Amino acid sequence: MNPLRRLWAVVIKELRQIRRDRISLVMIVMIPVVDLLLFGYAINYNPRGLDAAIADQAVTATSRAAVMDLQATGVVDTVAVVDSPQQLVEMLRRGEISVGITIPPDFERRVLDGRPAMQVMVDGTDTVVQAAANQIAQLPLEGPDGRRGARAAPQIEVVSFYNPERRSAVSIVPGLIGIILTMTMTMFTAMAIVRERERGNMELLIATPLARGELMVGKVLPYAAIGLIQTTLILVLGFWFFDVPLRGSLLDVYLASLLLIFANLAMGLLISTHARTQFQAIQVAMLVFLPSILISGFMFPFAGMPDVVQWGAEALPMTQFLRLVRGIMLRGASIWELWPSILALGAFTAVTMALAIARFRKRLD
Repeated sequence: MNPLRRLWAVVIKELRQIRRDRISLVMIVMIPVVDLLLFGYAINYNPRGLDAAIADQAVTATSRAAVMDLQATGVVDTVAVVDSPQQLVEMLRRGEISVGITIPPDFERRVLDGRPAMQVMVDGTDTVVQAAANQIAQLPLEGPDGRRGARAAPQIEVVSFYNPERRSAVSIVPGLIGIILTMTMTMFTAMAIVRERERGNMELLIATPLARGELMVGKVLPYAAIGLIQTTLILVLGFWFFDVPLRGSLLDVYLASLLLIFANLAMGLLISTHARTQFQAIQVAMLVFLPSILISGFMFPFAGMPDVVQWGAEALPMTQFLRLVRGIMLRGASIWELWPSILALGAFTAVTMALAIARFRKRLD
């Protein structure tokens, strides 16, 4: 037979096999589409609408005009008005705001004298927020009757809380715990049930008296222990090489990690009930992993994304874990002060695990 005909026969055989593999066909289309939409539509390097609170101690027409000028930039969105800077610090610590703006009682005099007349407190756990605050610092302030300050120096002082040195490793290393746990936990369990089928072990599991729920939970528990070992390794290396602080409770960090671990294990099991081969399981797991990197706030500014993307990102375990781990490690918050993220992770795990158990059948087909 002609070598070209033999080669063509192999090509036709592979094309037919791909055509019969519905999951692979979906991945061929979905991966470029998802990448295009995320990078072209969702990702924006210029954050907008950062949650901000204001403590206006001057309460004058001039100070209110300055606040309106800040809001007109689109960088901040006022969600609360408080009485004192101390309240702003507490809100920053609990992760309720990203920016706190303090206007002192002698605001107008400071503007005319050319002294710092406004203080912008930023959550330094997110380096993108710091960059946005630097844009705010360039805003010119006007005194009574529109008069500018006596000197050209910036009159808005930016104070970075929790990361005054503005080291990127401080915000990246805690997030890496979530990235690594999301990748490994989802991948391991996505192949769990599929691997049993491919190795012929499903017959043995069918013969056991185990209920579906017992089998699924038994599958995830060993990986939970592995996830905690990975968490410990990242923490030790982060402290050793990058001097990442731990301002909160170490136990709270492990509790937050466990919540993420179980959420990702449940997602992996759900994937494994749909996939027929380990290769398919890996494909789907990677498709799930991609948004966790791009729209959770780990790599790109969360506040710069369109509202519809932010709503979708709220459903990602990685988004909620980032708020937990950065709040605990860098801001010194208690895990219970961050209870909305706890509820979100718990709900995601319960729903996903229930769907995985409902889809799993102890039979070969």
